Amino acid sequence: MRSAVRRDRLLVGAWVAVLVGLVYASAAATTDLYPDPADRVRAAEAIDRSTALVALYGPILDPQSVGELAMTKLTVLYALAVAALALVLVRRHTRSEEEDGRAELLASTALRRRSLLTGAVVWAGAVTLAVGALTTGACLLGGLPARGSVLFGASWAGVGLVGVGLTAVAAQIASTARATAALTLGVLAAAYALRALGDVVDGGGALGWISPLGWTTRLRAWSEPRWWVLLLWPLLALVLLGVARVLEQRRDLGAGLIGERLGRADGVLAGPWSLAWRTYRASLLGWTIAMVATGAVTGALAPGVGDLLDTGTGRDVLRTLGGRGALEEALLAAIFAFAGIAVAGWGITLVARSAADDARGRSELLLATAVRREDAARVTAVAAIVPPLLLLAVAGVSATLVLAVGDGGGLLGRARQVLPLAVAPWPAAVVIIGIALVGGAWWRRGPTIGWSALAGAVILEDLGPLLDLPTPIARLSPFAHVPTSGDVVTGAQVAMTLLGALLALAAVRRFARRDLG
Repeated sequence: MRSAVRRDRLLVGAWVAVLVGLVYASAAATTDLYPDPADRVRAAEAIDRSTALVALYGPILDPQSVGELAMTKLTVLYALAVAALALVLVRRHTRSEEEDGRAELLASTALRRRSLLTGAVVWAGAVTLAVGALTTGACLLGGLPARGSVLFGASWAGVGLVGVGLTAVAAQIASTARATAALTLGVLAAAYALRALGDVVDGGGALGWISPLGWTTRLRAWSEPRWWVLLLWPLLALVLLGVARVLEQRRDLGAGLIGERLGRADGVLAGPWSLAWRTYRASLLGWTIAMVATGAVTGALAPGVGDLLDTGTGRDVLRTLGGRGALEEALLAAIFAFAGIAVAGWGITLVARSAADDARGRSELLLATAVRREDAARVTAVAAIVPPLLLLAVAGVSATLVLAVGDGGGLLGRARQVLPLAVAPWPAAVVIIGIALVGGAWWRRGPTIGWSALAGAVILEDLGPLLDLPTPIARLSPFAHVPTSGDVVTGAQVAMTLLGALLALAAVRRFARRDLG
């Protein structure tokens, strides 16, 4: 347990700080943007009229509630981030430990085999409960009602506990850490889809009750709460943990109930490039599907965003931005900026996997062939940097098609507007990935530096204005230099691209000269 806390303190601290900061920022901003109850009602009705918004965030059940309006984006969508944190923690201290062989070493001591799962569950459960408590405090500091704040924080903690249970079960079924994550995320995606269908389909309310994510809105935290719904999350989590315990006793240490597929025996690997393609193609396909969905949702949301600012303060914001067209561009740029943060995470994940291959001796096997060190390092750098650009372009094309179909406008005109905004975050992502590459080339656990850089960039970008940080400090985040309209090719974009390329080149050269492992 103490080891888990020591290993995860930076990751958990950054993750929790971002989530709690977003909750406080949303609570504080909403009370200023919608000071009049009539303004809140109009904004809530505009959200409920949009099928895309309801599917994405869930419905607003009490239009007069400032708390429900403030937390509408966070209630369901960002609760997934709490479940994702639980996934990372439980997987890291269960399946990943078995995959690396450390679990077998621990099992050879006085520790019992079940101690590994117990410790991971207790640690991840404590973190999710702490997130719920801190979220409650953030809502209160933002000026939201006390009862609703407590229930909102409890709903996030409940979703996190379900994430703990799901990952515990997946870690027993799957035989690798990647498969564990894929299985858990697949179940969460299905739960999200059920919740969305239950909210938008007439007569489909029962579907929402099937999903633990649907319980977050059916709790009615901000008006006429159903207190008994709070019991559903811990009960489901206990059932899942019981299943995980039973499954743990039915498998060998290091194995899963479903064995790892070895793949086709007649495959041809012509070199490191074909090996990289075969290794990462499944992950790239999943990310491509996610980016298509992101672009489609973005294109569906953008046209109606102006209705949410039909207030006195909102109209002032619209005039400042330059009208509804400028607001639409600002929304597109904001969502694509989040997509840029996500694809930077893709790159860091790839670098971390390469570093893990080095630590486990797989790189040594590869380099025992005719493959040179420089070529192997170059493949890793290109595979980490180029796909994020393609993924952002896919999201842009998807949004372009939806916008063009929705308003009947010209496809070419929409492409000129959307595609530059979609790829604009790529240079910032390249800088973050370059930092991860350099870290991985110099230190065995170097990719952690990349995650720290990404977390720091997000904190500076999203919470800098809230913390009233000096402008030079806030603009240390690469994502602070992403343009939100107009020309994308700016001096900052070119400088960040060159910086990322230089970092990648330095990493390649370092890898070619250092000892393996």
